[in-house]
Amino acid sequence: MAIVTPGVVPASALLARPPHPWLAAWAGFAARSRFADLPAEVVARSRLVLLDCIGAIAAGAAEPEMQALAARMVEREGHGAAPVIGLPHAARPGTAAFLNGTSGTMLELDEGNQYCRGHPAIHVVPALLAAPRGDGAALLLALVLGYELGARVGIASKLVVTMHPHGTWGTLGAAMGVAKLHGATAEEMRAVINIASTLGLATSRRTMLEGGTVRNAYAGVANMLGLTAWDLARAGFEGERDGVATIFGSVVATDFQPAEMVADLGTRWEVARNYFKRHAACRYTHGALDALAAILGRTGPLGLDQVRAVEVDTYVWAAQLDSSAAPNMLAAKFSLPFAVATFLAHGAATVPAFRAPARADAAIQSLAARVVVNEDPSLTAMLPGLRPARVRVTLADGSTHIAEVTTNRGDTEDPYTEAEIRAKFRELAGPVFGDDRARAIEEATLRLGPHDEAAGFVELLAR
Repeated sequence: MAIVTPGVVPASALLARPPHPWLAAWAGFAARSRFADLPAEVVARSRLVLLDCIGAIAAGAAEPEMQALAARMVEREGHGAAPVIGLPHAARPGTAAFLNGTSGTMLELDEGNQYCRGHPAIHVVPALLAAPRGDGAALLLALVLGYELGARVGIASKLVVTMHPHGTWGTLGAAMGVAKLHGATAEEMRAVINIASTLGLATSRRTMLEGGTVRNAYAGVANMLGLTAWDLARAGFEGERDGVATIFGSVVATDFQPAEMVADLGTRWEVARNYFKRHAACRYTHGALDALAAILGRTGPLGLDQVRAVEVDTYVWAAQLDSSAAPNMLAAKFSLPFAVATFLAHGAATVPAFRAPARADAAIQSLAARVVVNEDPSLTAMLPGLRPARVRVTLADGSTHIAEVTTNRGDTEDPYTEAEIRAKFRELAGPVFGDDRARAIEEATLRLGPHDEAAGFVELLAR
């Protein structure tokens, strides 16, 4: 019988070859990087990113599913020293990393990076907070490097269009952050990258479109696996020679570009060109919501009975969110018609605007059914740097109001101020920790550095 596939190259032959240039460069870069090497603006942004993640985690933990899940897992697996942020539990590191990563995506308010088309920080921060080591500078450096590796893999590859980005390259980010926190050598860095590359999830994009809330667990799994990847590497396990190139070049993604992994490495920092979110909905809805806010700025508040119809022209990914159905909170956040309707009803896309009372509101449902969403190829052509939308509101009196945006508020091109990001944190964390405690966490996060013990900082997050 004919053999139709080529034989496997013997391991000895592979080891005789020189290491892949990008991987060796990255492993060496990660091992020798020091906090003092980071530009001041990168340190400042990493503190804000950390603060934003803590706020999103704390608020997300208030969801009933998270409360039930945390109680079940801690009861089954036993208590530990790692705080489950926002809840009165302390768990073992892997459990805490999983729960905090899951909480952080529940409300669609965690930060992201438009260039990698995903949310790097929420895949890294929970793993670092679950097993802190060293000082605050070490924690921030691990966050920056974990963010950098995960984001660059997202930039260097094209996920299969049916994949959801959560839980994929984020596992690499978590593993890198944990390895750096433990002082990994270049060889250990290389090993943990290769191991983590094959531990990611095969996620489904349809899950989010249907409101499958298991999607919120993807980032939690990535954080837990980041810790596991480091344990595997230290225990002597090995991955394939360049797992990233295989997995993100031919398995879950295509067209892996290794040059992107090292382009401007050490001078261009992905965490410094991230975005923050204020609308509690999928980022693909944000352009339309920003345009709608501009219209309301001219007209003043509009009653739902005043609105005859709304038409949204936008880019392809946002245009896919055209269903007005909102059977649960996640589905509502991924419905552009519902997001528009509830924004008009509440004056903003707040957390309550997507909860059960809003979803059951007959007036909001009726307006959502009158929202039409179209893809405009000229707007799609502006991706990935821009996220454009055009909104046309027709009122009952026959008047029409139009606004168009090309950039989401919160992006690097139109950033929120530090004051706005801090205000968001207080809104999310205040009801969980109390105003005084939330402010203490805020101040500690924004001054975090070499003079602070990471374990002491994490203790502030326990309830």
